[in-house]
Amino acid sequence: MKNTYGYVRVSTQLQNEARQLAAMRAFGVLDEHIIVEKQSGKDFERPLYQGLMGMLRQGDILVVQSIDRLGRNYTEILDQWRIITKERKAAIVVLDMPLLDTRAGRDLTGTLIADIVLQLLSYVAQRERDSIRQRQAEGIAAAKARGVHFGRKRLDVPEGFADMVQIWGYGGISATVAAKKLGMSRDTFLRRAKEFSAI
Repeated sequence: MKNTYGYVRVSTQLQNEARQLAAMRAFGVLDEHIIVEKQSGKDFERPLYQGLMGMLRQGDILVVQSIDRLGRNYTEILDQWRIITKERKAAIVVLDMPLLDTRAGRDLTGTLIADIVLQLLSYVAQRERDSIRQRQAEGIAAAKARGVHFGRKRLDVPEGFADMVQIWGYGGISATVAAKKLGMSRDTFLRRAKEFSAI
């Protein structure tokens, strides 16, 4: 019997998986087949994901919201794609990118386009992560050159603050909601977010 599984991952306990869950249910994935993992993508030893990989059988379908749920960088995403589609012989559906759909019935041209789009998106995602790290490093170096000191008080923010600032920065959450999740006032969150972005 073929099964459809949904994999939902959020990077921290503070992030909300509601949007991904709603998308899975809208696609038709049963609640008992939705795997929710709250763990950073920086460490790909994710027990629930690995368990899901062990359950996948030929003909099954794995649904993810976006391509970065499969791995933390270009190489890992491509490797996981190969394992799922070639070794497990399961299909993948990426909800944010309809071209990335390997379910049966796709012709050779469609499969080729999906492979090209996958490699391009994986590359772009990796370049963006590298660019963010480089900008952060350059910002820290510039701040130190201006005599800014990075002491305990400056870094005294709640766990998950950096991730929440990034989500807020991309428009994925309001400052009010972000502050509430972190247990801060909105004004404090905005002030600290500004300081963090200047680093």
